[in-house]
Amino acid sequence: MQLAIVIMAAGKGTRLKSKRAKVLHEIGGQSLLHHVIRAASQIVAPQDIYVVIGHQAAQVEAAVKDTGVKFVHQEEQRGTGHAIQTAENSVRDYENILVLSGDVPLLKSFTIAQLRDFHLEHRAAMTILTAAPKDPTGYGRVLRKSAGSNEVTAIVEQKALNTEQQKVGEINSGIYAFRTGPLFSHLGELKTENAHQELYLTDMAGLLVKAGERVFALQAANAVEVLGANTIAEMMDLDRELRLETARRLMAQGVTILRPDTTVIDTTVEIGADTVIEPFVQLLGATKIGEDCRIRSYTVIEHSTLAANVLVRQGCVITDSRIDAGALIGPFTHVRPETEIGEGAHVGNFVETKKVKLGKGSKANHLTYLGDAEIGSGTNIGAGTITCNYDGVNKHRTLIGDGVFVGSDSTLVAPISVGNGAYIAAGSAITEDVPEDALALGRSRQVIKPGWAKTRRGKKV
Repeated sequence: MQLAIVIMAAGKGTRLKSKRAKVLHEIGGQSLLHHVIRAASQIVAPQDIYVVIGHQAAQVEAAVKDTGVKFVHQEEQRGTGHAIQTAENSVRDYENILVLSGDVPLLKSFTIAQLRDFHLEHRAAMTILTAAPKDPTGYGRVLRKSAGSNEVTAIVEQKALNTEQQKVGEINSGIYAFRTGPLFSHLGELKTENAHQELYLTDMAGLLVKAGERVFALQAANAVEVLGANTIAEMMDLDRELRLETARRLMAQGVTILRPDTTVIDTTVEIGADTVIEPFVQLLGATKIGEDCRIRSYTVIEHSTLAANVLVRQGCVITDSRIDAGALIGPFTHVRPETEIGEGAHVGNFVETKKVKLGKGSKANHLTYLGDAEIGSGTNIGAGTITCNYDGVNKHRTLIGDGVFVGSDSTLVAPISVGNGAYIAAGSAITEDVPEDALALGRSRQVIKPGWAKTRRGKKV
């Protein structure tokens, strides 16, 4: 019970002008709160992380409950100090707590660990994580005892700074470490003597110093880590920073990303070495891409797995699907959820799949819809083929065996089965099962009337 982490996530974020709780807004493909929980989980076990929720509490809890953290309900949001008062019963048995903000998504676990170690080493009552941004305007300043000293005398908010204090460039990040004994001994002394009539945790620095306790400051190496966002524009600045960082990390692992400033790659995406990502590609969610792939421009891949040596040509959309090694996709292919494309298979331009298993080496190269179908290996699906899987009420499956040839412009009315080695004549509407190695024709006989067109033209006025 040495250390717990408390994450502040109860506020509204009114300056965002959004109906959603601030911590549920996303950068890098995950909510702000998810990023903070992920960093915190590398310091303590999830059961030692307490998330203080209030505004839209049910939605916030539902969004991150799978992380295993615990929740503290702040029914009435009366400031950061009040949030810790609300959490006191949950964390008072810990020797120390770290207090993080749920809207500071770039904070690294390494920095959190530094704060923890510094705090424990100095046996501080309170340790403040500080930063020195290029422009400190709007932030509270941290006043140290003297130049070079690690000890703090107070935190002064921007509007209360005197002329000399305005020269101080070190800001309060709102991230703290506390020894719980001194904290809870003096937490009740917080006052609401401020413009918002709230209890501010920043005031604990002055209270603890006044009580003879030692308050320290640790400056973060990178000021960007501790920056939050109060507007959508500021949040997108953080998103850009995080995505560029993700691209740099992947490139360091051997991935080539052409024009990384144009790509949208979530932090959760994994890519193998020697894969090339072209400009204007989006890789989202739990996507995994193997080695030696090439993803061409304007493609969007979400929650999907691609094995090695896959080529995805321009303008494809791939969602919740799996593509095996050596497959060729696109251009302009729509791979919808629960599709499995086999090794070396080809799915070409303007082909749409949904709940389809396409076997090894099979091809569907042009203008085709395949839905609720299982297709064997070495099968060719001709241009314009449609599996008619929906009868207006229910969905039905189409089963096509190995080595089948389906001629162009065929419609397969499900439920239906086509045996191995069968041929479907072009332009057929197939409504009955086709045996192995059979030829199926489902079209009316062609009729020719010689001279009919010439006669018709002669009747025109």
